[in-house]
Amino acid sequence: MKKIYGYCRISNSKQSILRQVENISKYEAKAEIITETFTGTTSKRPNWLKVKNKLKAGDIIIFDSVSRMSRNAEEGEKEYFELLEKGVQLIFLKEPYINTEVYIEQIKSNENIKTDDDLLTDLFEGIKKTLNKLIRRQVKIAFEQAEKEVKDLRERTREGLRQAKAKGVKLGHNKTTLTTKKSIEMKDRIKKINVKFGGNMNNEETIKTLKISRNTFYKYIRELQGK
Repeated sequence: MKKIYGYCRISNSKQSILRQVENISKYEAKAEIITETFTGTTSKRPNWLKVKNKLKAGDIIIFDSVSRMSRNAEEGEKEYFELLEKGVQLIFLKEPYINTEVYIEQIKSNENIKTDDDLLTDLFEGIKKTLNKLIRRQVKIAFEQAEKEVKDLRERTREGLRQAKAKGVKLGHNKTTLTTKKSIEMKDRIKKINVKFGGNMNNEETIKTLKISRNTFYKYIRELQGK
């Protein structure tokens, strides 16, 4: 009995995988959805390897796009034809022109070209080989485009960082300080009594006098010292 899988991948937990899941489920409600959070272009992803090793002849695996299968052109093309030879049907919702079913149909239609004229035999054989190369090239281009998208995104990110740095923009996460009436009052009292600010009480004495936790005290100290 054939199995139907849907493979969805995102690069990091901040992204949403829901769109991919919905697209595949809408196309095939019976698909067993496999999800993965993995950055990088390698196809050596734990969940992908797990489902790939389970695939048998007649099974179907659906992707929202070719980039979900692989963003490495060489690896993606290799895996595509390995699974094709294995008898696995690959479906790409955004690039249906490289679905394995389409590839097989095109190959079969080329093989049906026959002639009794010996003079035309070599010509038709050449046409078949050329068409086969064109079909394979179409698959390769799809994976090359997926890899290019990754490289372009990285370059745009680097360029954005370079421009921000040139403009003097401070990069990184900014810490937010929550200011309340109580925190203002406590910081004012710390400055008056604590030895760090010219007072006569050490840290432990200040904590006991103000009746605040150690974490809160040291948090206020850091904020007062601008750290």
